[in-house]
Amino acid sequence: MKKQLLLIGGGHAHMVTLTKLHTFIDKGFGVTVIQPSEYHYYSGMGPGMLGGTYKPDDIRFATRRIVEARGGRFILGKAYSIDPLKQLVCLEGSGEEIPYDVLSCNAGSHVPRDILGEQTANVFTSKPIEELLAAREKILALCAQRTVAIGVVGSGPSSIEIAGNIHQLCRGHVAYMPNIQLFGGRSFMSGKPERVRRLARKILERKGIEIIESGYVQKIENENIFLENGASYQADIIFPAVGVRPSQIFARSGLPVGPDGGLRVNEFLQSTGYTNVFGGGDCIYFESEPLDKVGVYAVRQNPVLYQNLLNSLEGGPLEKFSPGGKYLLIYNLGDGEGVLSKWSITFSGKVAFFIKDQIDRKFIRTFQETRLSTLARVSLVDIAFAKQAFP
Repeated sequence: MKKQLLLIGGGHAHMVTLTKLHTFIDKGFGVTVIQPSEYHYYSGMGPGMLGGTYKPDDIRFATRRIVEARGGRFILGKAYSIDPLKQLVCLEGSGEEIPYDVLSCNAGSHVPRDILGEQTANVFTSKPIEELLAAREKILALCAQRTVAIGVVGSGPSSIEIAGNIHQLCRGHVAYMPNIQLFGGRSFMSGKPERVRRLARKILERKGIEIIESGYVQKIENENIFLENGASYQADIIFPAVGVRPSQIFARSGLPVGPDGGLRVNEFLQSTGYTNVFGGGDCIYFESEPLDKVGVYAVRQNPVLYQNLLNSLEGGPLEKFSPGGKYLLIYNLGDGEGVLSKWSITFSGKVAFFIKDQIDRKFIRTFQETRLSTLARVSLVDIAFAKQAFP
């Protein structure tokens, strides 16, 4: 029986592997991809979709079509657990077990729901991206009837982009502009460069977005946001945007994990416990140098992960992954404005957003199914531009 390559997820770190599936098929290997949706959305453009800059088709990859067009097998489902000894992946719900010889995990991350109570109507997270579509419709429907309060919990990249794009969504398109409040903990955008923080605050406050820094949110329930200092705020729509955590599949399966629960991998993007298990993107913990949960690292991992999967099946030597230097930060704060920062260069405004928009559109065009005829020729040069960017 021919060797089987199994991919969990068709995310950013698997893009080159997906577009080069023919190289595995041509060598006689079977390839299966498990994903809970037929599409994979590019999270970097998610807030822009919420704000109306992009349509869903503009920011997603047709994973199923790409896989099947290259002779692979696509399974619509969610991987629940991994048995590394029997080399099986169990699907959630059905209990079906999928065998593998080499496994690669790009299972992504999720927004923790620890602070959510049992009664949480109209609460939307930034992942999965489809939730932003539902949030968009709810905001437009409610703001057509009355003035509503919208609470965005957190003050990292996701939260500030969501808040800014809610303003863009509503400005000039609804009868009643919402009151948008951003709950920034004790310090707005803590950990980010001071100039970045100042420019982002200036843009958001100019839009009328209130930034609350009187304490961390402890609980969300019944359309109420409760802070650690005892204060509470009512909100008709709430976005918890308090960072992300890796998929729980690895801890559930007993594989070696890092302190964040991500699959612990070595310099070859290979599990430290099982030599035929690999991973990339938000779901891994890079043992030698813990990485930020940003898309740039998944993009940089692409060529190494592809080559190591092929070499592992063929018994060849593995390549080392180097995270590279500092990456470009660009935040989309809605209304065509952004904040850009790299090295000593930091600025805000229309040009910052324009640069992000051009980079994002180029990335999405490179891997979308509309270019299937050219994707088979994707090389390291084709994604070199991506190594420099994608916050």
